Amino acid sequence: MGTRPAPAQPAEPAWPAARALLRSLDASFLGLVDDLTATMFCAKDTTGRYVAVNDAFVRRTSERSRRDVVGRRAADLFVPQLARRYDEQDAHVLDTGRPLRRELELILRPGGRPGWYLTSKVAVRDGRGRTVGLVSLSEDLGTHDPADPAVQSLARVLALVQARLADPPSSAELAAAAGCSTSALDRRVRRVFGLSPQQLVLRARVDHATVLLTGPDPVADVAVACGFYDQAALTRTFGRLTGQTPAQFRRWSRSHAAP
Repeated sequence: MGTRPAPAQPAEPAWPAARALLRSLDASFLGLVDDLTATMFCAKDTTGRYVAVNDAFVRRTSERSRRDVVGRRAADLFVPQLARRYDEQDAHVLDTGRPLRRELELILRPGGRPGWYLTSKVAVRDGRGRTVGLVSLSEDLGTHDPADPAVQSLARVLALVQARLADPPSSAELAAAAGCSTSALDRRVRRVFGLSPQQLVLRARVDHATVLLTGPDPVADVAVACGFYDQAALTRTFGRLTGQTPAQFRRWSRSHAAP
């Protein structure tokens, strides 16, 4: 029989904020997230340090083990643009108590191509109602392949999205292509892709932008080709989804291009 990996929960948390958070997390829950292979899990205390992570999270970093991750902060593990975005998300959740739900993100995997994730974050409170940290789940959407037979019923929708990257179709137009109501389309797209129809459209447009940004076209031309009003609109959306400006992504992609 194989040996089960060590649990996500550290045996002896070394600092008070970590202990406060772990006391508020159910041990069976921490054991359950260990079994997630395509969803990253982490718990962070109010000082921004990682208290518990699963193996899927560790694989997103350049570290080899949970021991190398626990106790560190986002700035220690990720490029500055991503770390800043994570810190901003965390501060919003911790300060307001409002969860982050299914935020679409394009995340740069170390040494690999960008990957799409849906991220949710929820504040954790102790028995007295005090906020002691947060937990986060990020679902890897790479398994939702448009070529998979399961999505063939949405082939006309996908074709329309690809044909209209410079002039993004509305939900009503997508529904008409699918031959169903907008509510039925929403259910189908969420079931297959884990996204809303408009998130699917946005994903396709930004994917197209990442391809064009590897070439010589000016960023302003890339923006128009991907259905954005101007370069500023592309920069705002691209920055929100990736934590980088288009110019920064262009430099990153060129530095990681095959020789």
